[in-house]
Amino acid sequence: LDGLTLPRVQCPNHPDAILVEDYRAGDMICPECGLVVGDRVIDVGSEWRTFSNEKALKDPSRVGDAQNPLLNGGDLTTMISKGTGAASFDEFGNSKYQNRRTMSSSDRAMLNAFKEISTMADRINLPRNIIDRTNNLFKQVYEQKSLKGRANDAIASACLYIACRQEGVPRTFKEICAVSRISKKEIGRCFKLILKALETSVDLITTGDFMSRFCSNLGLPKQVQMAATFIARKAVELDLVPGRSPISVAAAAIYMASQASAEKKTQKEIGDIAGVADVTIRQSYRLIYPRAAELFPPDFKFDTPVDKLPQL
Repeated sequence: LDGLTLPRVQCPNHPDAILVEDYRAGDMICPECGLVVGDRVIDVGSEWRTFSNEKALKDPSRVGDAQNPLLNGGDLTTMISKGTGAASFDEFGNSKYQNRRTMSSSDRAMLNAFKEISTMADRINLPRNIIDRTNNLFKQVYEQKSLKGRANDAIASACLYIACRQEGVPRTFKEICAVSRISKKEIGRCFKLILKALETSVDLITTGDFMSRFCSNLGLPKQVQMAATFIARKAVELDLVPGRSPISVAAAAIYMASQASAEKKTQKEIGDIAGVADVTIRQSYRLIYPRAAELFPPDFKFDTPVDKLPQL
């Protein structure tokens, strides 16, 4: 195959020029000298314009749906809709044109799961690459049939959680649970089963994974965010918070940094954003408070000095 390289369309006088495509005429034109290098270029776009307020209606483009490589046959199937006129039926009233192949149950289940994944991801503003990774994970699990008996929605939610961890933008179980119809316990069970079934692993979550998101949702300035990140990292290095979840340590660090700055936040405000109880924040805060003076970055500008911080 190495020898069979396709001929490259280029201008004979300006081989390095990037050709301009004239969609109306179907020509490839050299921008340097105006020479028409290629003609009759096939337009692969849709045939009609789709206006934004018509999105809910049928798309008038006749080139069909986008190919979905995750479905059997790449979704390149033809579906014949039911006829309405007299010519569509024979003398016995049976439809003349019938679908030779209707969508299989496995494809239908996968398509429904993909829709559910897309809806969940949209609710928490996740990008397209995470949706694609989740879809791939779901397809692998579904085809292995190793989680038979588990609800597809639960598997989809667990796959979304794993995809976020693998892409380096982890979400908490509570955040995934909030956008799905499945309980946190069931998502956790499916998460463990999927890791076992696919023989894969995910990186351990750290306090830094959540810090920027939590701080921006709380509307805290950059200086407080950097201080909270520093406090959490230092607390882990000094082993002040053994056995504590990174999310509760991050919440306690944000509380300490915000209390030392002018932008003070209550435990309740932080708990609502981080998805942890006030008591949990207090417990983690009590562990790091005795060595608060060592935890702040050296260039931090205190609004409230360390000795005046709340003791809880």
